[in-house]
Parts: sequence; C-alpha cells; structure tokens
Amino acid sequence: MGQRTPLYDLHLALGAKMVDFGGWDMPLHYGSQVEEHHQVRRDCGVFDVSHMTVIDITGPQAKEWLQYLLANDVERLHGCGRALYSAMLNEQGGVVDDMIVYRTEAGYRLVVNAATRDQDMAWIQAQLGSYQVQLHERPELAMLAIQGPHARQKIAELVTQSRGTLIHQLKPFEGYADGDWFIARTGYTGEDGLEIVLPADQAPGFFNDLVGAGISPIGLGARDTLRLEAGMNLYGQDIHQNVSPLAANMAWSIAWEPAERNFIGRAALEAELAAGVQFKLVGLVLEERGVLRAHQVVRIANVGEGEITSGSFSPTLSKSIALARVPTATADRAEVEIRGKWYPVRVVKPTFVRHGKTLI
Repeated sequence: MGQRTPLYDLHLALGAKMVDFGGWDMPLHYGSQVEEHHQVRRDCGVFDVSHMTVIDITGPQAKEWLQYLLANDVERLHGCGRALYSAMLNEQGGVVDDMIVYRTEAGYRLVVNAATRDQDMAWIQAQLGSYQVQLHERPELAMLAIQGPHARQKIAELVTQSRGTLIHQLKPFEGYADGDWFIARTGYTGEDGLEIVLPADQAPGFFNDLVGAGISPIGLGARDTLRLEAGMNLYGQDIHQNVSPLAANMAWSIAWEPAERNFIGRAALEAELAAGVQFKLVGLVLEERGVLRAHQVVRIANVGEGEITSGSFSPTLSKSIALARVPTATADRAEVEIRGKWYPVRVVKPTFVRHGKTLI
C-alpha cells in the first residue's frame, strides 16, 4: 500500500482507477482519460496534487541561499506574490529537480515533485552549509489544481468573497495567501487555472464542492497528455540528473546575470556552452497511424540518432506526438523506429497546444 492523500476515499467513491505513482496511490482516471483531457481543454477540471511537496524557506539569508541553490534567480521576484520556474542542478549541470518558487511575506515557498521528495530533501539539506536558513516542510497541507479556460471564473463563484476577488486579480505566475489558503495562478496543463494549497482537513469538503458544482475530477492519465501537448517536461523522463537544462528546452530558466552569481552547476553549464551543446529537446508529430513512446529511437539522416523521452496519443490533435532529445543539427524531418519499422515524423517546436490553440 502506498501513501495516500486526504482525498483517497473520495477518489474511490468517484470510481477512480488507482495506480502507484512515486509511492503514492493516485487516480489514473475516473472512467475515460480522453474525456477528462477534453474537459480540461474545453472547460475545466480538478486534480488532486496533494502528493506534491511544499517547503517554506525563511531566515535572514533565504534569498542568498536560493540564489546559490537554483539556476534561476529569485532576485527576479520583485515583490511578495511573484513566482518563477527553476531547476535545481547538481555540480555536473544535471537537473536534480524542477519546481516553482513563490515569494511570500515570510520568505519563499517551493513546490517540488512528489516522486523526488526524498532525493530533493536530502540534496537541499546538504546544500545548507552555514547559511542562516530554516526549512519548513508542510505535510499538513493539501493541494488542488483547477485547470481550464473557465477554471478561475467557476472557482471564484464557489469561494469566499475575498478569495474570489483575489482569483480575479491574480496575474499568471502569482500566488498569495488568503487566511489559511494559498492561491496561485499556475499549473501543468498549458491552460489557465489555479493551484490552491489548503489545510488537509479542508480538502475533502472543497473537493466535494467542486465536483458538486460540475467540475470534473481529472486523473494522472489526462494530466500527462495535457502537459505533453503543452511541451512541459516530466521529471524522470524528459529531465533527470544526467541531463542539463540546455538539452531540455529549459535554457530560458537559467539566469546568467549577474555574472558573479555562482549557482550550483553554473561552471558545468558554461563549459557545455563553450564546447557546443550537443543535443536539444524537440517535438515530434507522427502523421501516420501508430503510437510514439518513450525510449523509441529517432534517426535523422546525415546527422545521427536521438531518443524519444515522452510520447503518447494527443487527444486534442488526434495524432501521436512526442518529446525527443536529438542532435542539435536536427532540422524538420526524422524517422522513428516502431516495432522494427521506421516511420517518418515531423520535427516541431516542443509545444503542441497552449490555451486551447494548436501551435504546430
């Protein structure tokens, strides 16, 4: 038996198919993964993401420490409520994890991946050194993601007036506290929406309110196809400790200035740039029938070979799509080996769908 979120019994009552995910018993779907995917793209749905790890960072040197720990620069958070996406790297420039960092009134809040919790906490603790910083992991909190073009409007009608006003005022990549709730305009689907952190004992009641208002529960299956269409990396597949952000379409999340900021992994990334980055992350589209899957070989004529890191059928596009790491000289055509046969694929920018719009 795996770890369970406060909503486990509700998932069972709603008919969820439960699976193991990083040691947690989580809903894969509630009947139809494809319908759940369309529900988020066209309207909105709610995900239980209470398995994510929330860590509050306080102390007089919290900012300086995070500037050392992360490839992005928290100095860019020009006030309480702002958020940014960053990778935490090892000395070789590999990605230990990716996360969202919020600036709060008390300091900073990190939201990191569930499956990497133990790895992350061990790494973070090892980097504290003599910095005057306190870490506060928050296992007593739950987290819901409500995603889709109508998410903010529908949630604002279900919460208190002050929380509804906050939801209407939030800009993308902002998050603020309202009482014992923390409401952020972030997500992992390529759609607008909210991520709400709240006390675990309040989560079942709120989740019930959402479902009662017609907001469909969404499982991990649709969460994966949604993030794949949006070109968002999945830790353990598209990124891991042996892959640098330069080879993972994450160069935009590295803050090179100020030049004197010595974050972990900086020297390795600079050496990689100087030598020439050998691989890049691209999108693939299979125009014929078939399914692209992780670890399938990608062959590029007169260039070399790469590998699919994530692949699936895209419900929005009605085609098979993938993210793949390929040589940097790769242009717009390639081939993928599927069950011993080679199929032509189109190489595109690694973002297929955002905000309901097809981008390929």
